[in-house]
Amino acid sequence: MSRRRLPPLNALRAFEAAARHLNFEKAGDEIAVTASAVGQQVRSLEAWLGRPLFLRQPSRGVALTPLGEHYAASLTDILDRLDNATAQALRSDRSNVITVSSMPSFASGWLIPRLGSLKEQHPDLEVRVSVDTRLTDFAREDVDVAIRFGRGNYPGLRSDLMMEEYFFAVCSASLLGDPERPLNEPADLRHHTLLHESVYSIPDYTTWDRWLAAVGVTGLDISRGPHFPHTYLCLQAAASGQGVALATNVLIGDYLQAGRLVQPFPQQVKGSYQYYVVCPEVTADRPALAAFRRWLLEEAAMHAEAGRA
Repeated sequence: MSRRRLPPLNALRAFEAAARHLNFEKAGDEIAVTASAVGQQVRSLEAWLGRPLFLRQPSRGVALTPLGEHYAASLTDILDRLDNATAQALRSDRSNVITVSSMPSFASGWLIPRLGSLKEQHPDLEVRVSVDTRLTDFAREDVDVAIRFGRGNYPGLRSDLMMEEYFFAVCSASLLGDPERPLNEPADLRHHTLLHESVYSIPDYTTWDRWLAAVGVTGLDISRGPHFPHTYLCLQAAASGQGVALATNVLIGDYLQAGRLVQPFPQQVKGSYQYYVVCPEVTADRPALAAFRRWLLEEAAMHAEAGRA
């Protein structure tokens, strides 16, 4: 095998970042060096190649030469693959460790309370929970599996339906039994304060207006009532008697079983999105990951069965 001709890696990283941003200062911010250091690295790479990669335009910044454009595109692909290979190599040394990414509400309301059951079934399995509202980039992040809230269309990934979500009204038992402010059917909500979860970033999420329309209630002012940024805050407000909240079968936690909340009427509305277990196809059958996925799906099935009982 012939000897590889490889430029200095630091120079390659600096050039690739500068080529993506077309700005030395932004490239420096990305790789944690100064703009001047990026410029020095780029010049050293150009000297090593013996050809210019950038056109310096004092009034308009920098632009790539034709060679620079081609070289940068190749380097981006190579560095992405190197990053992915490195992540896979790091994971191989922790075959019993699973990092799962989840939305904060799901992690606190459903996943974390059940991890004791996982430890009983798989004592050697170590789970690390990462909370994030963004979609996981498995190629760039040290995450093995994610719980996604969506419609299940995840090209290139192994995706299993975990749970369907249904919405229903909940309140403190202290709000029931008042003849002047009845709470026997959805139309009676006009007598009570509505508690709202702020979910502006999720299109078609089941909020009070959609839920009331689905159960056939009209003419109710849904603009009134406080708003909360997280599900658990909305449920806590309902449990303290501040009003009626929309809860889901997935995120209700133990509020109903403990009697902290009650369901005043039986109407439920299926949400537009469901919960999926998602991971890369290439790692889906890794023994520890496969065991964790099986456990998740079994727990979800038991949860759904208990909800129907």
